Amino acid sequence: MYQKEIEAYWNDPAREQELVAAISRLVGVKSVKGEAEPGKPFGPGPAAALTEALSLCKELGFAVTDYDHYVGLADLNDKETRLHILGHLDVVGEGSGWSTDPYTCVERDGMLYGRGVSDDKGPVVCALLAMKAVRELGFPVSANARLILGTDEESGSADIAYYYAREPYAPYAFTPDADFPVINIEKGHYHPDFGARWERSGALPRVAAMTGGFRQNVVPPEAECMILGLFDRDVQSACDEVARTTGASFLVNGSASGCHIHCEGKNAHAASPDDGINAIAALLEVLARLPLADCGSTKAVLALHTLFPFGDNRGKALGIAQEDAESGPLTLNFALLALTETGFTAKFDVRFPICATEETCKKACEAAFAGYGISVTGDPDMTTVHCVPRDSELVQTLLRCYADYTGVENPQPIAIGGGTYVHDIPGGVAFGCDFPGFDPKMHAADEQASIPNLLLSCKIFTQAIAELCR
Repeated sequence: MYQKEIEAYWNDPAREQELVAAISRLVGVKSVKGEAEPGKPFGPGPAAALTEALSLCKELGFAVTDYDHYVGLADLNDKETRLHILGHLDVVGEGSGWSTDPYTCVERDGMLYGRGVSDDKGPVVCALLAMKAVRELGFPVSANARLILGTDEESGSADIAYYYAREPYAPYAFTPDADFPVINIEKGHYHPDFGARWERSGALPRVAAMTGGFRQNVVPPEAECMILGLFDRDVQSACDEVARTTGASFLVNGSASGCHIHCEGKNAHAASPDDGINAIAALLEVLARLPLADCGSTKAVLALHTLFPFGDNRGKALGIAQEDAESGPLTLNFALLALTETGFTAKFDVRFPICATEETCKKACEAAFAGYGISVTGDPDMTTVHCVPRDSELVQTLLRCYADYTGVENPQPIAIGGGTYVHDIPGGVAFGCDFPGFDPKMHAADEQASIPNLLLSCKIFTQAIAELCR
């Protein structure tokens, strides 16, 4: 349905020019979150991006609303709203290592470069121009599609929470801020603080201090410890052995009282811990091989090594490993650790599948900890799994639209450990704009987007809007 007309519309070279020009306008606004100001709840950058985006929408003939400066709205028509499309205008900081100006959209060899071209200003423009295409092609629609332009996705999504606390959900919702074909399942999260205390000891050799990690949702790329009573010659062979088996690297420096070990691993998102090298777990592998004295810190180190052995990213040793066919396995990232002479505090990040329950995850974890004198701080909750049934009308329609324009036969929805803009929106799914096999360099230097992929997204979105609102 409509494919011939949509292909002809988007194959006009003028459409590509319009697409690139619109993305360039938005990329040119540095919309990193800043201090709140009157009328600018997330700082001047996101506010300026919202103003620019609403100006663009208005120029394209859409009715627009600045919703208390939290989000912007662009409506396809004045009928009852059936579809919400959620995109965001805020971006993460530019960081270092760019070969171009991050806030100037650069076009080169069929690619766009600039902060936001993929996350999420480029996809926002794709959705906006798809709405324009539906209108200009005159497709019969009996309902409204509303583009919601958010300004705080990168820092907690307080923008969307504000909007939906005051306005109803739509029957259908998708966000073009993730992957094709369709993400219909986002795993639940469980990330408790845990630790133990003990009396200070003078026994030697012992671990006097250990730290690792910097953020809960990142596989720790570095960890370090101070050992009293053992010297570089005493630990180097253990470091070399663990380096060979884990891929981590170690630097040992001696001192008059012992030695310092620094471990370098590889960071990755906590939702994909297999992609990283956990420096905390690797360093624990070294410490477990050393002839440490019987004291509180040694008991803690050995307990942590037993419960979080290197490479166990499924929680098997902790007794919480589980998976199901629809949403895949539970994943675990031992994220943060701070150990002193009298105790330790730590945190892990678990992403659990549909089949997980409080008994098989939270309580099983607490029971495993209790066996080693480790306690969980407070009463952390397990968040809910976000799941939209694969046989729902929304998921099946979007899969069909994706297949029509890509030629992929029988595409299947996917489950992820991360969370998207629709995680807390009933019935919402993630739909584009990243295609399988393409690296947008999200949140990194030289963020990029493929112009052919963006145009293909425009075609898919046009078809999806026309079908969902007809």
